[in-house]
Amino acid sequence: MKGSDLLVKCLENEGVEYIFGIPGEETLDLTDSLSRSKIKFIVTRHEQSAAFMADVYGRLTHKPGVCLATLGPGATNLITGVADAHLDRAPLVAITGQAGLEKTHKEAHQYLNIVQAFREFTTWNSSVTRADFIPEIVSKAFDTARDRPGATHIEIPEDIAAEQTNKVPLVKKPYSHIRMPDEDELQRSAMLIGAADMPVILAGNGVIREDASEELCNFVRNTGIPVVTTFMGKGAFPADDGLYMGSMGIRDRDHIMCGFERADLVICIGFDHVEYSPRFWNPDGSKKIIHIHSHHHEIDEKYIPDLSLIGNIRTALKQLTPFCKKKEMLEYFSRVRKNMERELLDFKDDLAFPMKPQKIIYDIRQTMDREDVVISDVGAHKLWIGRLYPAYEPNTVQISNGLASMGFALPGAIAAKLLKPERKVVAVAGDGGFLMNVQDLETAVRLSCDIVIVIFNDAKFGLIEWHEKKKFDSSFGIDFLNPDFVKLAESFGAHGIRIEKAEDFRPQLEYALKAGGVWLMDVKVDYSENMRLTEKLRNNLCII
Repeated sequence: MKGSDLLVKCLENEGVEYIFGIPGEETLDLTDSLSRSKIKFIVTRHEQSAAFMADVYGRLTHKPGVCLATLGPGATNLITGVADAHLDRAPLVAITGQAGLEKTHKEAHQYLNIVQAFREFTTWNSSVTRADFIPEIVSKAFDTARDRPGATHIEIPEDIAAEQTNKVPLVKKPYSHIRMPDEDELQRSAMLIGAADMPVILAGNGVIREDASEELCNFVRNTGIPVVTTFMGKGAFPADDGLYMGSMGIRDRDHIMCGFERADLVICIGFDHVEYSPRFWNPDGSKKIIHIHSHHHEIDEKYIPDLSLIGNIRTALKQLTPFCKKKEMLEYFSRVRKNMERELLDFKDDLAFPMKPQKIIYDIRQTMDREDVVISDVGAHKLWIGRLYPAYEPNTVQISNGLASMGFALPGAIAAKLLKPERKVVAVAGDGGFLMNVQDLETAVRLSCDIVIVIFNDAKFGLIEWHEKKKFDSSFGIDFLNPDFVKLAESFGAHGIRIEKAEDFRPQLEYALKAGGVWLMDVKVDYSENMRLTEKLRNNLCII
């Protein structure tokens, strides 16, 4: 068979269901081979969207998502989405075409050294120089993306795709990399927990990646230790449990910092530094820390664990729980929780228009069931969602956090709906972020996705305005004009709704979700709440 046929058979062998991408001249053999495969090729309208879709596929399934582009500009357009998956530890395999090998040593049309470029934001990547190498390269790319969750990359030159080979896919056998802490480590950890007066758990995205939420819940309920999640860890522990204190992720001194400032031990479970720098919650490096993760911690002067339990998170929590004694949750921590709850509930009946971000988030939460999915783009709205949106189950809130890339929400919602057709899917985006990948409204309509995109419309880059006002007390370079979002949606074959009264938002959202199809909701937002929050947190003296 030719190399492209072998590559597709190797992808089938890895269990690939979807490839998201755009075809090109240098991938003609590959797309021809895909046309005879059971793998579904999802044509997107921008390579960045393809990478974001593969990114969200990896987050939701814990299996590598796959995206495809041609050489040169096709490959460079993938970079943002691939880098996003890499920093948020989502397993992803990017495949790019390339000019024939005879062009790689000299200047040639559209030729760039993509392998060298991708080296900066992938765990491993390689170019295929002989068709016979394809089975090993594909297997290594997928195993690496899974074992060290993040992005890998395969480049296949067009002459190698057409080259004949007698090789076949490698036999895939189950194997385990599970490492378990020994009894001495468990006993020492339990002693450190027992000696702490005010321990707190910081749960990160690793809990969700390793399907360890059930074990985390058992550990928490058996120890009575309160939980804080990162934005990426939302849903790892249910927000309606009395031991949940909230989510942390903003640089301001949030209410939740009151709990951390009093804590004398932080048990970090599945926490990656890229989620929220330790310098924000351990500024003087004085906290005792237990690190529970599948890998050793990042070197950081503000994060020096007293003990580390390295291995499978589920196994570590199962083994540690019997060694620990029950603690009573302090009333102080309960007050921290109530403070965060109150911030959302105080706006549930607010009918001011433009709408307050807290009110929009409250109404979305009331419309969604426990396992429905919210995809957040990047902007001021992301910080409000990260802080206040209650998540009850794992993988129900998806946020671009490590790279924090605008344009994430719409492609992410498409992938989420393909994978979870039985769940409601709402994408929340600012007007700036939404227009960065607006072209994939066509993809959503073509695929008959039932999704709703809620646009926080303030006709400016609201998050940058917020930062500028905090730093300079003024803003510059953040204003723009928006299209008529209703007409824009209709031009793509989607449905558009313009919200003109706060009391209309929730019933219209409920209607759109029930009716099905692609819906775009234009909601004017009052971002004066941003600076009000800043002033409130500046005056937050942790007297609760």
